[in-house]
Amino acid sequence: MSRPVLLFVDDEKFVLDTLLVQVRSAFGERYDYEVAQSAEEAWEILHEYKESQRRIVLLISDWLMPLEKGDSFLIRVAERYPDIRLIMLSAYADEAAIARAQRYANLTAFLRKPWERHHLLQTIQEALTDEKPKMD
Repeated sequence: MSRPVLLFVDDEKFVLDTLLVQVRSAFGERYDYEVAQSAEEAWEILHEYKESQRRIVLLISDWLMPLEKGDSFLIRVAERYPDIRLIMLSAYADEAAIARAQRYANLTAFLRKPWERHHLLQTIQEALTDEKPKMD
């Protein structure tokens, strides 16, 4: 049986690398990890995993990305993949974008960059155990 998957979406490679290191160090082999540097690349991964019947259980997305903002992307993900828990991560998202994602994507949490490792891991753990984390 294949492990559930955590997907990280950010146009900055450094952010993706940091997320991977921090999350892998905490959750280890319980999950598989995927990264995408754009919403378009994330859609390819989402479709590929659906076709192979692998389960993406959590998606963390940046807000400020080229071509599509994170709130719009997460809303579309929620429409097509309602079982995936969604977290938005950004230094730049405005309150309106956060509110849209909360309302239309059933956003699990919002984290500000730079994040604190402990807070990130706690938020992920709560999302993965189906506890509704508090919005920041």
